[in-house]
Amino acid sequence: MQSGSDVRDQANVLASVVVDAAIEVHRILGPGLLESAYEAALAYELGLRGITVERQVLLPVHYKGEYLDAGFRLDLVVGKLLIVELKAVQHIEPIHEAQLLTYLRLSGRWLGLLLNFNVPLMKNGIRRMVNG
Repeated sequence: MQSGSDVRDQANVLASVVVDAAIEVHRILGPGLLESAYEAALAYELGLRGITVERQVLLPVHYKGEYLDAGFRLDLVVGKLLIVELKAVQHIEPIHEAQLLTYLRLSGRWLGLLLNFNVPLMKNGIRRMVNG
């Protein structure tokens, strides 16, 4: 069994790879596309780098001992550790950050990335968020 620090170290390494891959996707595609195009391209780019990616992962809500399908879907789960929420919006709003934090809490994961591809420079569209 891995310690908490080992999981966090792995999540940090994955986050670094995702950021590099997102910069590559943005360099090639640029801003202005739909979120779904960036999701497909980023998943493909991560696959090229040998990273396991799941797309549109169902996230049920645990409520009074039951798991309820509330319609939540995680855009990408990378290496089973990292949640990546993708946006193609004018500005990241507090609701987008709250969404990712909720996903982290509900899934029990520690680290997430909020990536907005609708920016001139991808480095300006990256938000790293932690649970706790």
